[in-house]
Amino acid sequence: MSHAASGLTHFDGKGDAHMVDVSDKPVTSRVAVAQGWVRMAPQTHDIIAQGRAKKGDVLGVARLAGIMGAKHCATLIPLCHPLPITKVSVDLTPDATLPGVRIEATVKTTGQTGVEMEALTAVNIAALTVYDMSKAVDKDMEIGGIRVVLKDGGKSGRYEAK
Repeated sequence: MSHAASGLTHFDGKGDAHMVDVSDKPVTSRVAVAQGWVRMAPQTHDIIAQGRAKKGDVLGVARLAGIMGAKHCATLIPLCHPLPITKVSVDLTPDATLPGVRIEATVKTTGQTGVEMEALTAVNIAALTVYDMSKAVDKDMEIGGIRVVLKDGGKSGRYEAK
């Protein structure tokens, strides 16, 4: 089966990786939302939720890191298009039942391709920042559940995770 027939759009007919040509696609409003979490020891959760981390405001720094991550997606993922991002929001919510921090990133643009990768990158970078700022007290943290939960705009329309 050829890569084109398989639906893998980042390969040409010879099987070589390439950046997808979006020049003929219409410019539309696009949005993507991604989520993930960092699971940690209850004591680590309490330190972060109460703002007692020695390195400072873990959630605030991770929020900014996630926003920066979304803006740098095209320099990190080889075949992503650089996009004029019009909005990035990253929400980090302590959750004692996890225990840990839940992360949600929303990215918007008006362009010819979607922003799913930017939203996923924002969540990943925010999660890595939580880990980095907390690893001195908890090296057993786990990052997971990272996925696109909403994508809208463009030819394929709306997708919502079940």
